[in-house]
Amino acid sequence: MHKIVVLGASPNAERYSYKAVRSLTRRNYPVIPIGIRPGTIGDLPVVTGKPVIDEVHTLLLYIGPARQKEYYDYIISLKPKRIVFNPGTENYELIALCEKNSIEVIIDCAMLMLSTGSF
Repeated sequence: MHKIVVLGASPNAERYSYKAVRSLTRRNYPVIPIGIRPGTIGDLPVVTGKPVIDEVHTLLLYIGPARQKEYYDYIISLKPKRIVFNPGTENYELIALCEKNSIEVIIDCAMLMLSTGSF
C-alpha cells in the first residue's frame, strides 16, 4: 500500500482531515497525520513539526493557503508522487512549485475520491 501523509491533520473529530485519516486507516493505508497540535486520531498519534518521512506516495493537504508558505520546502522535501489539494487549499504558487518538481497535482476532495474509488 502507498504511504499517505495528511498535512494539517486535526484530532478534532469534526474536521475533514480527521475524517480522511479515519477513512484511510479503515482502508488499511499507512497514514502519517501531521498537525499543529498533538493528539490522536483513532490509534494514530498526530505528529507535530516537520518530520523526515521517506517514500511518500500521496500528500493530502488540509492547510489553507495563508499558512502553506512555511511548508513549501517541507512538502517538496517529502518528494510525494502526488499532492491532493482539498477544497479551500488551492494555491497556485504551491501548485506551480509542485509541477516544477514533478509532483502530480490533484485538485479534488480526498473524502470523495475515497468514497468513489478514484483515490
